[in-house]
Amino acid sequence: METSFSLVYGSDAMIPVEIHESSPRFISFVTEESNEERRVNLDLLDKAREEARIKTEAVNRRVEHQYRSKVKPRQFRVADLVMQKAHPYELENKLSPKWIGPFRVTEAKGNGSYKLETLEGGPIPRSWNAANLKFYFS
Repeated sequence: METSFSLVYGSDAMIPVEIHESSPRFISFVTEESNEERRVNLDLLDKAREEARIKTEAVNRRVEHQYRSKVKPRQFRVADLVMQKAHPYELENKLSPKWIGPFRVTEAKGNGSYKLETLEGGPIPRSWNAANLKFYFS
């Protein structure tokens, strides 16, 4: 496993404590061997960086796949009745309703963003993400 430092600079870092306390790594240091080893490491550095990039991409894809498998896509149309998730400051105690509404969808702005209005026709001042909305069934 490569460290971020070794991927950037081509070698492992040596912390000041290792130098002052005469660690085995510091005591066994030989300049000629170190220079040769450094050249070999620099030749292999591009390969190590590419492997790290591939592993990072694979991890990112697995995380994205897991996230997408748990997300429930919600699509609302204009005139649908919805409930919106209550903010923590709107909750008086643990028995307070977690959803408030109903509200009417007035505009679908794309990317899961919706403009709402009250049932009396009063506009809600900001857009709401579909993750904070759910259908209202009367």
